[in-house]
Amino acid sequence: MAVDPLRDIDQVMAAAARRGVRISHVVETHLHNDYVTGGLELARITGARYLVPADAKVSFARVPVEDGDTVDIDAGSLVTLAAIATPGHTPHHTSYALREAGRPVAVFTGGSLLIGTVGRPDLVEPRLTEQLARAQHASAHRLATGLPDETAVLPTHGFGSFCSSAQSDGDQTTIGKEKSANTALTVDVDTFVADLLAGLEDVPAYYAHMGPANAAGPAPVDLTPPALADPTAIAARLAAGEWVVDLRNRMVFAEGHVAGSFNFEADGKIATYLAWMIPWGKPVTLLAESAEQLAEAQRELVRVGIDRPAAAAIGGPAAWLPDGQTPAAFPRSTFAGLAAHGTDDVVVLDVRRDSERANGWIEGSVHIPIHELHGRLSEVPAGAVWVHCAGGMRAAIAASLLDAAGRDVVAVDDGFDAATDAGLPPTTG
Repeated sequence: MAVDPLRDIDQVMAAAARRGVRISHVVETHLHNDYVTGGLELARITGARYLVPADAKVSFARVPVEDGDTVDIDAGSLVTLAAIATPGHTPHHTSYALREAGRPVAVFTGGSLLIGTVGRPDLVEPRLTEQLARAQHASAHRLATGLPDETAVLPTHGFGSFCSSAQSDGDQTTIGKEKSANTALTVDVDTFVADLLAGLEDVPAYYAHMGPANAAGPAPVDLTPPALADPTAIAARLAAGEWVVDLRNRMVFAEGHVAGSFNFEADGKIATYLAWMIPWGKPVTLLAESAEQLAEAQRELVRVGIDRPAAAAIGGPAAWLPDGQTPAAFPRSTFAGLAAHGTDDVVVLDVRRDSERANGWIEGSVHIPIHELHGRLSEVPAGAVWVHCAGGMRAAIAASLLDAAGRDVVAVDDGFDAATDAGLPPTTG
């Protein structure tokens, strides 16, 4: 059985082959808002039964699942799956309790009960947010009271997911552990709802495209290498206003890159931030240091609906630039370097999220969250820009955007905690 599979189903099929098992059931807990599902294609290829909550509005054939339905996973009825309506993350959200010989051993909770938190309730319709937040509280309690403490909780969303209402910690839990640690189970509903709504972050822009894609039935993916672009083609794509994205490490990018290209590290959250920031549907060319790096980036991007790069190139600036053209570059520094330079004659740009900045900021700094920067470059004051985030990755993205716009930029590649030690104590209030 595969639950909430990602779109690149070759990995799921390979895992089943290694174990010598046949996938007989594919299960969705809800219509996902943060990634494109591979469920429909996996069911088609394997011949598995495709279980989808009955109230999810979809345009394809599936086995509709209602609250209380039980499905035999094996022929002897020793392993069964019981559907439990758990609205909150979406109105139709359904969790599934896995039973062996009638005893619950695990529950697949999707975006309902997560590790230490719950899925956010604001991704469907703003007017439903408070109602769904209250439903999340009730659903968490339904799971906690209806299942034994030792039942393993297996959510779809984990640490770092923007579908989570808060940043969870760890990679395994049980119903018993959640009873003592999850705020949905430790505080009253009014307190829970107030805290949940107050803590919601901005929704990644690409989420608007995920639900409709999943409802329509995603097409199969094509992970074959894209067409290779030579220096002339790369220059032409830049001139046409397309996005040329360099996947290399931010330190290497800063030392030398194609002028006008943007740096989204392959080892960072490329799917989240590139999909969030790029105008939806705009062609993207990927520059990678190896075929393996390119392939992994393609895999990450198809999961969020960026299906095919327009082109790609492998190697480094020497292979991507016309003969005789030198790479562009910009300096990197630290908060100690910023303090030594001084902040009086530079623009300090903070690209962290609102919630991060609320805990403290460098006095006099300008704040534009990274996901808004591309559309707000004109708001960055004139002068040299020292850009920082909380750790360096987002600052590198921002520095590449500013560099491509012709600005004089320094990327502060440092943890924000170092600002205090450097003599730049954060301002609050």
